[in-house]
Amino acid sequence: MKPGEQNCAERRLAAILAADVAGYSRLIGADEAGTLDRLKSLRAELIDPTVAAHRGRIVKTTGDGLLVEFASVVDALRCATDWQRGMAERTAGVSPARRIEFRIGINVGDVVVEDGDIFGDGVNVAARLEALAEPGGICVSARVQEDAAGRLDLLFEDIGDQVLKNIARPVRVYRVDLGPRASGPHAGGTPALQPALALPDKPSIAVLPFQNMSGDPEQEYFADGMVEEIITALSRIRWLFVIARNSTFTYKGQPIDVKQVGRELGVRYVLEGSVRKGGNRVRITAQLIDALTGTHLWADRFDGLTEDVFSLQDEIAASVAGVLGSVLEAAEVRRSAGRPTTDLTAYDLYLQALPHWASCDRDRLLQALDLLGQAIDLEPDYAPALGVAAACCPLLDIAEIEDKAANRKRALNWARRAILGDSDDPAVLANAAGTLGYFGENIDTAIALIDRALTMNPNLASGWEWSGWIRQFAGQPDLSIEHFGIAMRLSPRDPWTPFVLVGIGIAHFFARRFDEAVTKLLAGLEEVPSFLLSHQTLAASYAHLGRLDEARQAIRRLRVMTPVIEPSLSAYRDPEHRELLLSGLRLAMGETA
Repeated sequence: MKPGEQNCAERRLAAILAADVAGYSRLIGADEAGTLDRLKSLRAELIDPTVAAHRGRIVKTTGDGLLVEFASVVDALRCATDWQRGMAERTAGVSPARRIEFRIGINVGDVVVEDGDIFGDGVNVAARLEALAEPGGICVSARVQEDAAGRLDLLFEDIGDQVLKNIARPVRVYRVDLGPRASGPHAGGTPALQPALALPDKPSIAVLPFQNMSGDPEQEYFADGMVEEIITALSRIRWLFVIARNSTFTYKGQPIDVKQVGRELGVRYVLEGSVRKGGNRVRITAQLIDALTGTHLWADRFDGLTEDVFSLQDEIAASVAGVLGSVLEAAEVRRSAGRPTTDLTAYDLYLQALPHWASCDRDRLLQALDLLGQAIDLEPDYAPALGVAAACCPLLDIAEIEDKAANRKRALNWARRAILGDSDDPAVLANAAGTLGYFGENIDTAIALIDRALTMNPNLASGWEWSGWIRQFAGQPDLSIEHFGIAMRLSPRDPWTPFVLVGIGIAHFFARRFDEAVTKLLAGLEEVPSFLLSHQTLAASYAHLGRLDEARQAIRRLRVMTPVIEPSLSAYRDPEHRELLLSGLRLAMGETA
């Protein structure tokens, strides 16, 4: 600030109302001039007079929204309810495709006022609440609900703590029940707003009918069959709650509001898509949306030939299910990470452990085990936590944990308890199988367990990854590579992909394809440079290729990380494979003497 200048900013407590038009881009794209004219009329005849009547100040407007400041929470809520009820009356006879509907969020908090504009966390929260509201609806923060309780004749629906974008803490959110509505997929004389179904205690998803974009009514059967296959594939993921086809197909041919679908079906996530056929080719597009926030989490497209329709449906369904498993798990991890540490269930603790598990870093693995231990203390038979706890231990063994015997003992204990806890969960069986296979239990038992898991859920990417390792332990490098490849096809952007590349590299090494081994091992090390087995196998590969300078460099890098150059090879049942790795390392180390 220059001498003589005064800071014109001030702070004050205010109720902030943020509003925008739902589907504004769609409305403008369909009829720009008509939409702008109708918005202008609504502003002049309803919105601005309502704001003024309740002593609000319009701070600023955008093409599709407004930011309004009130001195009183009661005034803000009265304004919002009059606004939305007035809109419902004016648009009751308008077709859904042309209907203008506002979403409103209200928060109360400290704001910074400068040159007539307002800033601050209170404003940001109001904007995020507006994004949570459904068209024609109002969402408010807990403080707004508390201030209005007993002062207004309104019902509030608690939708729980929400993690809002760029807001550091979770915010308790309430929906305002406005009574009868004239919008949504069942509009046209249907009834009042129904209470939202409670979300299940595990991730929940609805797969909506895919839109046939081919212009050929006969392709409806293909689009419908595609959705049925995806629902079936997702239903094999035991930690998912998947809505049945009979419910989701009631939305076929309806204009879709994803947030309303989430409310009516009681799901957190919605998958929607389209099918377009041209000649003998077909393109499937799909997108995953968080039904609470409207946020797009993932989108992709899949192309294929229509010679064998059923094989194509199977292939695409497997691909979608494999990718979605990873995407949904990552979304749940992000959601759980924002929860306060005083309000963690066993499931939340399990979710928070997963990013640490997907690491070969010793300290992070120990952190994962601490979280999983808390989950197991809360629920001693919680099989997913037991399975992941067991699966952390092979990585700790490779990372040279001090007490290897104790680590092996607890790993086998957790793996067996996980199987007893839920022998019908493919992911649990896969983690248990990998752990038992690594720590020297009967390899045929490990193979039987992993085969059972993959029979139950052939789209389980982590299962195919474990199968790759188990086949490697059993001395079957080519089958190992094949199974690792299936894992990458099902989940091409998986956090475990670097370990899959390392696994493929090691399998090539045991098959004496040392050039291919070097390529894959280097690719894996780009992402997980602290994975000791990668460095050990890379040094041995260079040595067997006669590239001794590079072998010596690999040994030098290895010695910086650990004094133990030769790994424990008890997991590898083929004595020739063990000797191949040890002889390569000795050759590399002999050159550095």
